[in-house]
Amino acid sequence: MSTSGTISKCVTLARGLGTRMRRNDPDARLEAEQAEAADTGVKAMVPVGRPFLDYVLSALADAGFQQVCLVIGPEHDAIREYYTRTLHPTRLQISFAIQPKPVGTANAVLAAEDFAAADEFLAINSDNYYPLDALLAVQRLGQPGTVLFESAALVRNGNISEDRIRTFADCVVDENGFLAEVIEKPDATTAAALPHEKLVSMNCWRFGPAIFAACRDVRQSPRGEFELPDAVKLSIQRGERFKVARSRSGVLDLSRRSDIAVVAARLENVQAQL
Repeated sequence: MSTSGTISKCVTLARGLGTRMRRNDPDARLEAEQAEAADTGVKAMVPVGRPFLDYVLSALADAGFQQVCLVIGPEHDAIREYYTRTLHPTRLQISFAIQPKPVGTANAVLAAEDFAAADEFLAINSDNYYPLDALLAVQRLGQPGTVLFESAALVRNGNISEDRIRTFADCVVDENGFLAEVIEKPDATTAAALPHEKLVSMNCWRFGPAIFAACRDVRQSPRGEFELPDAVKLSIQRGERFKVARSRSGVLDLSRRSDIAVVAARLENVQAQL
């Protein structure tokens, strides 16, 4: 269980197919090592000075997390090899959970159930570099919840364009500061009627053990995947409450080949210490 409201465990989702990273991108000018990593689809290991995931993990350590479970596929030996034999982290204990098939983020979280046990834990993407203040906000929540990012701040302070932001779900917060609804791709009329600036989930969640039942029971989406936002919605329907912290910081998103150069430049002076 958490102590004094803080948590020590993080589940990092690194199993995705990375199809957008594999695609040809005329805007991307990559070094050979970057292109090779991008072609594997394992976005977290794309070198941006050093593997992108190193920076993600270093920020977790800065925020007081001590144990990280990387959810990977059975074919991802390179990730396991790097963090167990090439790199020897001293600030974090790194373990692994296997998601046999890439069938969605809810299923990926479910793969880490043994790691989480009865403890609250953070769940994040491996292809997002979250600002330290957002990770510290998770610690201050003191209960299951999430950090939502103001859309304008993501554009201003991160590397996500307005066009991409429009495709993200809109999150609605109730008058008590808890997540009320996740609206997937709202149309212009629905978005205009919302009583706040668009709040975006970048998959920065603090969960308790109850999330695993929702991940197990959630139905497949039209894409044929078991989606974490759908599991959250199911959990809310069952009475779970997710406290919301708002962030005006940016997130560095490594989804496409054209993101690599921008992200590398933004991380150039950041020291990753694991």
